[in-house]
Amino acid sequence: MSNENPNPEESSAEAQSRFETGKAHAKRAAEEIKAAATAKAQEFKDLASARANEWREAAAAKAEEFRHAAQARAGEWRTQATDYYSTARDQARTFQDDAEVYIKENPVRAVLTALGVGFVLGILFRR
Repeated sequence: MSNENPNPEESSAEAQSRFETGKAHAKRAAEEIKAAATAKAQEFKDLASARANEWREAAAAKAEEFRHAAQARAGEWRTQATDYYSTARDQARTFQDDAEVYIKENPVRAVLTALGVGFVLGILFRR
């Protein structure tokens, strides 16, 4: 039996070598984790950007839809207003024509009616 004592310098050198190897492996693992995290972060950023673009496009489409609906409604209202204006104008012309005919047929009665209405209005506004 030989009593072999390990050489302390060899053990120290071997330990140093193992430490350096472990350190290198740990450094490589950290770099791989960092690269994977960076890739995931970029993937998340791209996904978030894509979602934001989708939402922006959807909002723009809805706004365009609302704009067209509002324009259509405004056109309907414009048409209605034009119709009401035309009807009111025609009725006013008809009333004016009827009044002119009445005045031509009954001039004395028209003048007396106008004087009576003026007198009553004068009394009412004086108070």
